[in-house]
Amino acid sequence: MRSAVFGPLPGMTALNHTGVSHTVFYLLGIPGLEDQHLWISIPFFISYVTALLGNSLLIFIILTRRSLHEPMFLFLCMLAGADLVLSTCTVPQALAIFWFRAGEISLNCCITQLFFIHSIFVFESGLLLVMAFDRYVAICYPLRYTTILTHPLIGKIGVTIVLRSYCAIFPIIFLLKRLTFCRSNVLPHTGCEHIGLAKYACNDIRVNIWYGLFVIVSTLLLDILLIFVSYMLILHAVFHMPSQDARHKALNTCGSHVCIIILFYGPGIFTALTQRFGRHIPAHIHILLANVCILVPPMLNPIIYGIKTKAIQEQVALILFPKYR
Repeated sequence: MRSAVFGPLPGMTALNHTGVSHTVFYLLGIPGLEDQHLWISIPFFISYVTALLGNSLLIFIILTRRSLHEPMFLFLCMLAGADLVLSTCTVPQALAIFWFRAGEISLNCCITQLFFIHSIFVFESGLLLVMAFDRYVAICYPLRYTTILTHPLIGKIGVTIVLRSYCAIFPIIFLLKRLTFCRSNVLPHTGCEHIGLAKYACNDIRVNIWYGLFVIVSTLLLDILLIFVSYMLILHAVFHMPSQDARHKALNTCGSHVCIIILFYGPGIFTALTQRFGRHIPAHIHILLANVCILVPPMLNPIIYGIKTKAIQEQVALILFPKYR
């Protein structure tokens, strides 16, 4: 489709009859909307700048203000860091395609990109589970909160989440490197994705499909289940509190986290459902929805916590308006 609009690109082939595996691929961006790429790039650029500024400011505030060195804010700092990496791994590549038609990417770079994207998704999912546990401890054991979630334990939790995401996604590198990509080297997307790349191989990719499903079940779905259990325990504890004010305050402390959970899992679940059951939906809609999963959470997470958390509001005000201290 891209070649029909812009003319053929060097090395672009619909099918490789030589049996040689492709080492260079071409990302089309959003097929069917090539003439709208410049306009589509505007929300991409705005969301990227917002994510960079918002998450960088959040990290700076949390790391430089000792009053924010509490478990909840340290986990939030980790989330902001992951959002920065996720945005930087994906949006600049998409903008290069939209602005300069620079969609060429080597196989190794493609695998590296999808490794970071998938790893960060698994990392953030695990972090949301830990943040649910943090809220459970804060509400159910408020007097022991800081003694349970100590700084050394938070560091160990962070390392464990990183190792889990790394170990879950690392085998995908070898599952892809074993394949021979002798089909099309034109990828109708703004970035690289495991099965999206594997389906262009001439080999049997059932191992890739089953391992991808295993990763989803053993990480994301398991995390969702444990987050649900955590909040059931939180609600049980909240509704047994003696006063309405105490119940309201306890629920309010969970508001930001619940919003981020919905923002993280909601678009992904909706996208998966449309891919499974929306076979008549145009391809560019699927690609736009996939990009929403990457664009929206990093942009809105710092805004949500900034609006819902008074301590962060105060620190932002001190930085932006120092003369009014």
